[in-house]
Amino acid sequence: MAGLILELALMLAVILLASGLFTNALEHLGAKLKISEGVTGSLFAAVGTALPETIVPLLAIFAGTASSEINEEVGVGAILGAPLMLSTLSTCLMAIAAVPTRGTRGFVDPERSGFVRDLDFFLLAFVVAAAAMFVPEEARYVRGGLSAILVTIYFVYILLTVSASDKLVLDGHGTRALHRLLLSRSGLPEGVATTLIQLAVGLALLIFGAKGFIDGVEDVSKLLGISALLLSLLIIPIATELPEKVNSIIWIRRGKDTLAFGNITGAMVFQGTLLPAIGIMLTPWQPRAEVLSGVFVTLLAAAWLRINVRSEGLRIRLLLVNGLLYIAYLAWTLTGH
Repeated sequence: MAGLILELALMLAVILLASGLFTNALEHLGAKLKISEGVTGSLFAAVGTALPETIVPLLAIFAGTASSEINEEVGVGAILGAPLMLSTLSTCLMAIAAVPTRGTRGFVDPERSGFVRDLDFFLLAFVVAAAAMFVPEEARYVRGGLSAILVTIYFVYILLTVSASDKLVLDGHGTRALHRLLLSRSGLPEGVATTLIQLAVGLALLIFGAKGFIDGVEDVSKLLGISALLLSLLIIPIATELPEKVNSIIWIRRGKDTLAFGNITGAMVFQGTLLPAIGIMLTPWQPRAEVLSGVFVTLLAAAWLRINVRSEGLRIRLLLVNGLLYIAYLAWTLTGH
């Protein structure tokens, strides 16, 4: 057990190092491309840091264990557990990170139009994904149609996010790099090529660290006797969402609220559209109690954010409610209900 804990600590250190490299390079890339913080956070950062939790369900479905039932449970749990973690625990951790400088009565202030757009697209997509659970597995054409709708939703979201970028840059929401490119401190020129190299190194370390963390968590969970579905809903997302959590906490502490929240909500849209589209077609995608309750909590947490956003931003103490929702779900699930 001590060796497993040491492995987890080492992988966590790799993730923290990689997140620093990744966020620093991404800020410089966004500044060089003259794009808005919304595009940098909601598309570049969100998709980049979402790779670990994207890889896990795909590996489980296509190249998992000899048991197809376990593969499907891990795949479904990882797909639905990621947005659950992002909308509840990750949001709460960002709020906690902002408390020392802003207080519980203070605000976080992501660019409002992009924040609202992300949540609207996510809520729409996740309702469609939830509805698909009640479509019989034999109705392949209906399921295929719902999967196609989810894919279409994501591509429309990309188009709208990119098209809004120029105006946001003019309005003062362009991506800015406040610190030197880390690789340039070793003597390399601070250009696009060096930025891309640092971005690639950071992303590779993020994936390596998250995968190593997942393996360690799985080993620990086996010792504790946790089921595959519960493991994938609760344990795996903690590891796979670490990149988003760490990147967003770094940005929120630097006052880059749009990047911080875009990283979270953009990943929610990505994981609420493309991954469920795969799950609907390749797994039973059935409305089991622990799955439905997780979907309900995710929708409730996202709706809470959407309802409470104001022109001045989101009050920090209201974001702590999202953490309470996660704790309530955890307690409900672990007590065997």
